[in-house]
Amino acid sequence: MNNGKRQYRELSDLTKMKISQKMKGRSKGATHRENISKGMREYWKDIPSKPIDDKE
Repeated sequence: MNNGKRQYRELSDLTKMKISQKMKGRSKGATHRENISKGMREYWKDIPSKPIDDKE
């Protein structure tokens, strides 16, 4: 089922690199950064960490 939302907190290193490259050079004001921070804290409260599989 793909509902467009993340299921776990972890991202692959490739995905992190792509996000980082897209965000380079952008600037935001202080209030904008504060509002983003508040929104992300609320967002991440409901997303669990990926379960650890002991079989690996």
